[in-house]
Amino acid sequence: MVFRASILTLYPEMFPGPLGTSLAGRALQRGDWTLETTFIREFGEGRHRLVDDTPAGGSPGMVLRADVLARAIDAASPEGDPRRRLLMSPRGRPLTQGFVRDLAGGEGAVIVCGRFEGVDERVIEGRGLIEVSIGDYILSGGEMAALVLLDAVVRLLPGVMGNSSSGETESFENGLLEHPHYTRPALWEGRSIPQVLTSGDHGAVERWRRAEAKRLTRERRPDLWGRFSNRDD
Repeated sequence: MVFRASILTLYPEMFPGPLGTSLAGRALQRGDWTLETTFIREFGEGRHRLVDDTPAGGSPGMVLRADVLARAIDAASPEGDPRRRLLMSPRGRPLTQGFVRDLAGGEGAVIVCGRFEGVDERVIEGRGLIEVSIGDYILSGGEMAALVLLDAVVRLLPGVMGNSSSGETESFENGLLEHPHYTRPALWEGRSIPQVLTSGDHGAVERWRRAEAKRLTRERRPDLWGRFSNRDD
């Protein structure tokens, strides 16, 4: 099964962007996943292909029209398409590693990139869009957020990471932040590699890494630590 990503955007030239390089780019070339873009303006109204209008009730800015966006969604994701339909939005559900893993296990995603003040609420309801946020801040549009989401998903697809076990201890995979890493030289600017890591005692190394992961999580992310410490360890 090949993961299929469909992006609906007013700026298709932004894709694949960084997704065309490194692990994601090589996987795209191999056909491990596919990426297609739909130019929303092609479904706009009238000779000028208008895609937005003033907000009902009055306020600054413009809003993407429901009828225009619905036509674009229906073209990119016809009836019977099993892929989830996402809308990148600052008011959406937080993007988590669990949600990323869930998406990576499916057939793909249809991702709508919002612009202006937002999207007419009726198309969100009418086309079953799941709003997803990558953080508590505002971007110029959903394109950068879509790139972030896809980068997180693609690296989890089978065969994309050379060593599949390399992701098992990464931050958020087990409820903790990742432990510190070290490599040569053994001494740098008076700072040495922790002795346990060069001891050859694999059990001691794993215990150290686990303890460091807990320490960092407790210090830096008390929200994660609270959830982790309340479950069986």
